[in-house]
Amino acid sequence: MNAESTNLYIVDDDIQICDLLKAYTCDEFNVIAQQSAKAFLNCPINDSDIVLLDLKMPDMDGVEVIRELANINKKCSLLIMSGYDEGVLHSSVQLAKEYGLNIITSFSKPIKFSYLMNILMRIKVLNTSNNSDVIDTLPKVNSINNVTPDKAYVLRNAIHFKPTLAELIDAIKQQHLVLYYQPQLSLQQKKVIGVEALVRWHHPEYGVIFPDQFIALAEQSGVIEQLTAQVITLAIEQLKLWNQQNLVLKISINISAQNITSFTLPDQLTRLVNENKVDPSMLMLEITESALMTELTTSLNILTRLRLKGFKLSIDDFGTGYSSLSQLHRVPFTELKIDRTFVSGMLKSTESKAIVDTCILLGHNLKMEVIAEGVEDQETLNLLQNMGCDNAQGYVISKPLPIAQFEKWINDFHRNID
Repeated sequence: MNAESTNLYIVDDDIQICDLLKAYTCDEFNVIAQQSAKAFLNCPINDSDIVLLDLKMPDMDGVEVIRELANINKKCSLLIMSGYDEGVLHSSVQLAKEYGLNIITSFSKPIKFSYLMNILMRIKVLNTSNNSDVIDTLPKVNSINNVTPDKAYVLRNAIHFKPTLAELIDAIKQQHLVLYYQPQLSLQQKKVIGVEALVRWHHPEYGVIFPDQFIALAEQSGVIEQLTAQVITLAIEQLKLWNQQNLVLKISINISAQNITSFTLPDQLTRLVNENKVDPSMLMLEITESALMTELTTSLNILTRLRLKGFKLSIDDFGTGYSSLSQLHRVPFTELKIDRTFVSGMLKSTESKAIVDTCILLGHNLKMEVIAEGVEDQETLNLLQNMGCDNAQGYVISKPLPIAQFEKWINDFHRNID
C-alpha cells in the first residue's frame, strides 16, 4: 500500500549519527548511510532523492560536495547539517543557492528529530505525488508562461512560515482550512470503518501548511474554538455527503483542551448534527491525555454530556500523558488510541510490544475499542491483528489524503476486496 520509497542519503562520518538517523527514518525512506563523501558521490543519485549532508567530512568537506553536486547537475533535495556556528551554515546555504541546487534548509547539531521528520515527509509528498490537487496547493507562479513552481522555494517558505494571528483569523474566515482523511482499518473485518480528519491550511502563497505551524497559535490566542468549529462543520458536512452516497464511515476529529472546557460545545455539536441529519455516533471526538488534565471536573461535565448526546469519545496518544487509571475510568471513553511511539517500536523493542499488549488488554477490559496509530509496515499490522487490536491507521494503509484522492482510494480498496 506504500508509495515507492524515496532514497534518503545520510552523509556523515559519525557512524552513531548515521545509525540514529537511519533508525528514525527507515520506516518512511530507503535510507543509504555513507561515512565517505567520495563514496556518496559515486552513488546513483536521482533528482527525487533527499540528501542530508554534514559539512565536516574527513575525505571531502561538505562545500566540495555542494560544488560536485552542481557540476553533475543534480537536483536532489539538499539539507545541510553541522556542528559549526550558524554563520558557516548560512554561508553554505547561500553557496548552494548560487549553484542552483535544491537547498531546502539547514540544521545545527544536535538535530531535533521530530522537526527533521516533518521536513522530510513534506519533501516526500511533493516528490512522489503527481496528483493535480497537490499541484494546486503550490504557489501560482506565472501561470501564463506555464512556469512550474520551484520545489525548494515552496518547501523553504512553507517550513519557515510563521503565521500571524491576523493571517490565521483570515484563513478561517476565507475557509482556507481543509480536511485530509486518513483511513482506519478494522483488523478483524478487513474493512475501512472510519477516517481521522486532519486539518490543513491551503495557503494561497505557501501551499499546504501543516497544523504544527498554526495550532499552537490558535490555542494561545483563543482562536482554537473558531478553528475547531470550522473543522467540525466540515466533518459533519462530509458525513452528510457520505450518507447520501451510502458510504458508512465514522469521522474522528481532534479536540483541544480549550474545547473540552467550553460548556456550549455539546449543544453546538447537537445542533449541527440535527441540521445535517447525521447520526452523532458517527463522530468520534479525540482528546489527548494532557488536555484531559486541565480543569478535570469541567472536562468531565462536558465529555459526559457529549456521550449522553450520542457522540463517541477517544482518548488519544494513550500512554504519553499523565492521567491515572482512576481518571481514565471516570471519563466515558469509547475508544483508546495507542500512541505511535509504542506502535512503531513493537518489532524491535520488547518493552514497546508489552506496552501495546497492555493497552489492548486495558481498553478491552474497560469496554473500549482499541486503535493503533502510526502503523507503517505490514509486519506490525499483522502483529497487531494477532494481539487482538481492533483497528489501525498509518502509512501502510494510506497517508492522509485530500477528499478527491481519498474517495478514489476507498473505491479502489472496495474493488480490490470484492
